[in-house]
Amino acid sequence: MPAMSGKYQFPLRFLISLTGSLCLIPHATPCGGAAAPKNPDNGKSVSWQKNAVDFARIMSRVKWTPVADGMPRRGGYFEQGTQYSGVPYSSVKSVGRYIGFDIFLKTFLAAVENPRSVLYTENLYGHVKNAECYYGKVCSSYTSYALQCGIWYVSRIHTPEYREGVTLVERQSAQFAEVGDIIFTPPRPGSHIEIVTEVTRSADGTVTHVRVEESRPPNCKNTNRTAADFNAHIAGKNRQLYRITDLDAWRGGNRAESFLFPNYAEDSATPPINRVLLLDRGDWVPYQRGQSVKFNVMDRDRRGVETLVIKRGTHLVEEINRPDTGVIERSYAVCGDYTAHCVMQDGSQSPACEFSVCDLDFELPSKGVSTGTPWEIKFASDNMNIILVYFRSNTNSYGQHMIYVSDEDRRQGRVIVPATMSQDKGGSEVWLIGENRYGRLKKRKEFVVR
Repeated sequence: MPAMSGKYQFPLRFLISLTGSLCLIPHATPCGGAAAPKNPDNGKSVSWQKNAVDFARIMSRVKWTPVADGMPRRGGYFEQGTQYSGVPYSSVKSVGRYIGFDIFLKTFLAAVENPRSVLYTENLYGHVKNAECYYGKVCSSYTSYALQCGIWYVSRIHTPEYREGVTLVERQSAQFAEVGDIIFTPPRPGSHIEIVTEVTRSADGTVTHVRVEESRPPNCKNTNRTAADFNAHIAGKNRQLYRITDLDAWRGGNRAESFLFPNYAEDSATPPINRVLLLDRGDWVPYQRGQSVKFNVMDRDRRGVETLVIKRGTHLVEEINRPDTGVIERSYAVCGDYTAHCVMQDGSQSPACEFSVCDLDFELPSKGVSTGTPWEIKFASDNMNIILVYFRSNTNSYGQHMIYVSDEDRRQGRVIVPATMSQDKGGSEVWLIGENRYGRLKKRKEFVVR
């Protein structure tokens, strides 16, 4: 990978001693009530392979039930009232948001409970390649989340040609598979990546079954194959079994513990979902400044709503008396952290929805970008720290690069793009990515390398 311009260090937010909790939410229950997994520790007390399994299963074992029709999936829609396991597949790119990287899992689960959320009202199909739901995961963001990355590596650069600390397993057989191994399917036209999460042995040590988990349409898959079936799976479509021998070398500067997201402690806990009020993007979520914020006053228990109260920090922004049930729409020009709650007719107060209003933007060189030449990106943000600049070439699917933004970069409001990142002539795109305690936002622009 090309040289990076620095690494953004955040304090580690993971809680070290979470315990499991009963799943009391009828429609959305993460992890099946299992004990919350521990957090990355670079192999000091718990192996990274064990963490990888626990983290993969946060996303593959979560159960959720749509409360309305209209939630898109490949070839149709998820059915109202049907329980699903595993988060939905959707290649949201810069338009929607990746569960676990851009938003908490609990934000997705809150959106599931709101029949007027973007899950039911937005359909990315036909607008974004390989996308359906506004929130989702793909194979590479699924394995990258499990492997404790700060942002996803696309599937085709999981392998030794692009990453250190990973090697081809010498014997491509179930008898030599290990937990944490990854299975790569080369492009035909698209590549795919899976992760081994369990190896079952008989009393004499013979492998009898290998469990493989993955994200593919319409949602995460969990397949426990016999040894013979696993061997047939590997043999098909030129798949290859790889072993990560050094996780830190494989991740490079892309380590989850260097960022606010992923947040495995939050994602593994059972969230309290607000039954009175939810946002169009769920709860615990950032909005771009000026973007519409839609409050759905649901009052699902019919307690009666007297007042909707919206605050920015401790500052009262607005009180709306006797709002009807349904959507109230606002937009905010002032960045900050906001809450919204309802005062009920009996004088009690509903739980508060939490969200932030943020801004981020950047400028590309006015004279354009020349191949093999370093260039500069100027950026600014409000209520959000810029953490990453991500590049995608439209002419070379392997031409994907990242610059991790340093403290000094943020102070100067700019990053220098190395010449090595401008080798592919033609159309390209750049994403500016920022994060705060509620999630991440992405700003995308196109440019041409001449």
